[in-house]
Amino acid sequence: MPHQSRILAGVEVTPLCDAVGPMGETIRRPMAEMFPGGALREEPWILHFHCYLLRDPAGRLTLVDTGIGPVDSPASSWAPVPGTLAGELAAAGAAPAEVETVILTHLHSDHASGVIADGRPLFENARHVLQQAELDVAQGAMLEQIVAPIKDQLHVVEGQTEVSPGVHVHLAVGHTPGHQIVRVGELAMTGDLVLHPAQLADPSIGYLYDDDQDQATATRAEVLGRLRAERAILATAHFSDPFVEL
Repeated sequence: MPHQSRILAGVEVTPLCDAVGPMGETIRRPMAEMFPGGALREEPWILHFHCYLLRDPAGRLTLVDTGIGPVDSPASSWAPVPGTLAGELAAAGAAPAEVETVILTHLHSDHASGVIADGRPLFENARHVLQQAELDVAQGAMLEQIVAPIKDQLHVVEGQTEVSPGVHVHLAVGHTPGHQIVRVGELAMTGDLVLHPAQLADPSIGYLYDDDQDQATATRAEVLGRLRAERAILATAHFSDPFVEL
C-alpha cells in the first residue's frame, strides 16, 4: 500500500514503493566499497525503490520515476523484479492511462524500466521528461528496451524547466550526466542525489556507482546545502522512509 501522502504547494504527493530488497550479486559490493569514505558497518543494504505520484489541484497526474519494471526488464540482473508499480498506482486511485507526465530522474534501470510493460509503453498518454544530457549518453539495454519504445513520447529538456504547473526539474549532475531532481514547493524528489542516510550527515561520502564521483560529491554538497537552508523536505528514492525533513 502507498505511504501517507503529503500536500505541498497544492500538489498531493504520494510515495509508491515499487520494491524492497538488496542488490543482487552481480553488482553488490562490501559497504566500504559502495560508499568510500563512509566507514559504514558491513551489513545488508536493503533498498526501497520509491516512485512518486503527483496530483495537482486540477487533477492532473505526474509520475516521478517508474521503478524496476517487469521480470525481463534491464534491472532483472540485480534488482528484485517484478516491480509492483501498477498495483501501487491502483491503490492510490490512478491508472497508467491517466498519467499525463512521467519524469525520469535518470536512465538507470531501477528508475526507468517501469515505463515498459509487455514491450510497449505503459503510460500510453504521457509525455516522458528527460534531460538532453541524459538522452545523449543513453546506450545498451536502456536505449534499446526503454528509450526507443517511448521515443515519440519524449519531452526533452535542458536544465531547469517547469514541466507542469508547480512542478520543476533541475539538473543535478554527477550520478549520471543528465541526472535531475524534481521540485514541488518545499519538496525535492532527489532521485539518486543521495542513496544512503549517511550522505545526509556527510555529503562527501561517495557512491561507487556515481558516473563521476567528484562531480556527484560536489553536486550533493551544493544541492543539499541549498535545500537545508530552505528547510526543504526530501523525497528519496531508496531510503526506508520516503520523506526526510532537513
